[in-house]
Amino acid sequence: MVLEGHYLETVEGLFFAVKGSVHPPNRTIACLRYVPWRGASERQKGNTGYRRLYDWVDQERFLEESYPHYLAPDPVFHRILQSVPRESVHRIYSPHERLEELRASARNDALQEDAVAFASILQEEAGIEWRSLGISGSLLIGLHTPRSDLDLVVYGSENSRAVHRTLLALRAAGGPVEALGERELAALYQERGASAFATPEAYALRERAKAMQGCFRGRPYFIRFLKAPEELDERYGDRIYTPLGQATIEATVVDARESLFTPCCYRVNRVRVLEGPAVEALTEIVSYRGRFCEQAREGERVRAAGTLERVESTRGKVWHRLLLGNHGGDFLLPEDER
Repeated sequence: MVLEGHYLETVEGLFFAVKGSVHPPNRTIACLRYVPWRGASERQKGNTGYRRLYDWVDQERFLEESYPHYLAPDPVFHRILQSVPRESVHRIYSPHERLEELRASARNDALQEDAVAFASILQEEAGIEWRSLGISGSLLIGLHTPRSDLDLVVYGSENSRAVHRTLLALRAAGGPVEALGERELAALYQERGASAFATPEAYALRERAKAMQGCFRGRPYFIRFLKAPEELDERYGDRIYTPLGQATIEATVVDARESLFTPCCYRVNRVRVLEGPAVEALTEIVSYRGRFCEQAREGERVRAAGTLERVESTRGKVWHRLLLGNHGGDFLLPEDER
């Protein structure tokens, strides 16, 4: 079973990052991350150079022009999704298997050594099993550079919460695990276009507080917390999602227990639609993007912008949610920090 954090290499040499855990029978929903590049590149695999495509617009433009079969309309999510047909998969990259390879290797470079050292500290201090940890991102597929981030994944709710507590304790104790510095925060602010919805100071305040991201030995890290396969309760087709347009809302967060995980979910009430379609029973804010994890706390009054969706279960229950991350202007911030 492929999960968030796994990568797929296609027969054309494209690299896709798997998104979520709900997939059509013969395709895997994933977003394009790296493409072969004829120009100069420090990302090399064999004799092929690669460049990274991070922005959704760039990814979909590239696929539309060169590989349109990786864009397909989906009857459950009612949108065109980036996805990889089963017959187009050349190789599946597993985060846990890659971590085990690096642990056993005597030829790791400096970045790989730091990744193993970081994972070792988390495993020991949190008291979790090695099979609960993995390495993702460019390190997983061998396309990292000396300046790449450390991308780790943790599987299982209890394991994730144990690692999260450990990160907070390690930060408080001082040492190799630290919050993001001013340079890293400024880079995130610019990269994500956050000036459209927050001041630099307000944005830095919330991002610095997140334990799931920070620096280890001076290198930026990001940890993706995932539910274990046996904890997942939704299968493809159990719910039908219908986009209704863009919306901006105000709401009060009443349950943020799922905010740690990818995908993350915030249960909300006292919703006021500021822009977009007016609907009833808007009960949750959801995102498949890691940047929206740990973004709000229980009791906070928040403002958010994203795609409004109607959700209908196979049992006939209907509600609405705000999906964040499909557009560059999507955001979620406490009202008093904007």
